[in-house]
Amino acid sequence: MILPKGFLFDFDGVIVDSFESHYSAWTSAFKELFDAEIAPFPKFNAGKSPMIIAEYFCSVIGKEAQTEELYFLKDKHIETRFKVPKLLPGVIEFTSFLSEEKIPYGIASNATRQFLKNSIQHLNLNFTTVFGVEDYEKPKPSPEAYITLAKALGFKNDDFKNIWIFEDSLTGTKAAKLAGMIPIGITTQYSDKELKDAGSILVFPTLLEAYEHLTK
Repeated sequence: MILPKGFLFDFDGVIVDSFESHYSAWTSAFKELFDAEIAPFPKFNAGKSPMIIAEYFCSVIGKEAQTEELYFLKDKHIETRFKVPKLLPGVIEFTSFLSEEKIPYGIASNATRQFLKNSIQHLNLNFTTVFGVEDYEKPKPSPEAYITLAKALGFKNDDFKNIWIFEDSLTGTKAAKLAGMIPIGITTQYSDKELKDAGSILVFPTLLEAYEHLTK
């Protein structure tokens, strides 16, 4: 098959399973700030920016005014109490293949830049072009994250229609569509049907199956 010009990746739920890494930091930060137990993490917040997630957790106990305080404290906890996320299948195979084929690729995530940097370093991943939530004025579902990444990789607007974006969330899938690129779903958060209804052109369980699809 003719390969796309470029591949853009979300991080959480596509490259890694980072639920425990993030939720443990939210839990400890929430406990420190409010001396209370945090609410369970709702699926509908998957892929959203940390500030929106902080606002949700604060709203559960009527403390919306302390949203920013919780956001910054969680950011501190995820660095000082860093838990290495679990690498998902196919990442090494996929990035090695793209490097060999000289196809540009990178990460655009709603996670913080420091978390991405720490995770990539600890897991020894081959990603050099990486953008986190601080790098955009508007996080996903705005298309800014993916447009910023694509341009950093050297792509022009005319190339966008030939770029694949791997996303596990409905938030990120919307961002990919708005960027004029091709959303590809990974079913770590949502079902095949949910991702396709949101706009994913193809859906795979992990990047391993996507890699096998491209290289068969």
